[in-house]
Amino acid sequence: MRIPIKIATRDWDYLTPLIFGDISSDRVELQVDRVGTLIPDLASSDIYDAAEVSFSRYTSAMAEGAQTIVGIPCFIMRGFRHRCIITTAASPMTRLSDLAGKRIGVTGWRDSGNTWTRAALRREGVGIEDAFWFAGRLTANHPIVDRLDGFGRPGRIEAAPGERPMLELLANGELDAIFTPFMPDGYFENGAGLRQLLPDFAAAEKAYFNEVGYIPGMHIIAVKAELVHDHPWLADELTRLVDESQRLWTSKRRKYAETTPWMFDELLRSARDLPPTWNDSGLDANFRMIEDFITELREQGILQSELTPHSLFPFEASVA
Repeated sequence: MRIPIKIATRDWDYLTPLIFGDISSDRVELQVDRVGTLIPDLASSDIYDAAEVSFSRYTSAMAEGAQTIVGIPCFIMRGFRHRCIITTAASPMTRLSDLAGKRIGVTGWRDSGNTWTRAALRREGVGIEDAFWFAGRLTANHPIVDRLDGFGRPGRIEAAPGERPMLELLANGELDAIFTPFMPDGYFENGAGLRQLLPDFAAAEKAYFNEVGYIPGMHIIAVKAELVHDHPWLADELTRLVDESQRLWTSKRRKYAETTPWMFDELLRSARDLPPTWNDSGLDANFRMIEDFITELREQGILQSELTPHSLFPFEASVA
């Protein structure tokens, strides 16, 4: 008998084979519910058994001794962050080091992606104390919420002035750059007046990969602890399903590449510039990346605990 599992994830295209049933399991009856934003608390959810969760918030929860969910080092969202720094088309800045002393907007201080973006800046000599930070909503369509998450410091890390949209502040010269994981509406149209800070961000990202050996992970899969304790094989099976879905999607994407004019070039560059293991799941495959993320959280004052990759993913370590 298959175990019914309902999982909440964002609408990642590589999950299509899994959603359509091209990838299936003899042990799990998996229902994928595509959500616009991550659910706030998997442990208390009466709807979901598993979910895509923030790597940063999971790490903070584990540091506080959480035992209600089990994180799996299956990084359902990972990506380079150099492309996530935007500025105005007229800005003279073209390097990460140009952000020293500048006013930088972030969509959330503790967000995993922004943590990795600050890590990229730190590698170029721009630490938290070397810039002025403002957390806020990207556009007027985004909600006004607490994006400092308790990490504000007057004069260094503050809320966006008047909670005004950061794109407005950027246009008015009150911000010099913005960190955002998703581009705003209209960004891809000619005449948007915005651009990536780095003119050749792909080259910078490739150089970054050559230095660190990984693509940063932002979100992982997590499961309610009681389910994993009752079914110790469940974590591995969910990982297999996600990984198999991505492999099948990649194979089909390479065949049906004409959805955009230069998708073929993108697929070819990725295959040639990255090892086939770049998206592998598992503790061993991601050990250095996990270790570096813990280090970054400490360096940025977000984490105080002496966590290690093994203590962060204790279930994975215990069955390894």
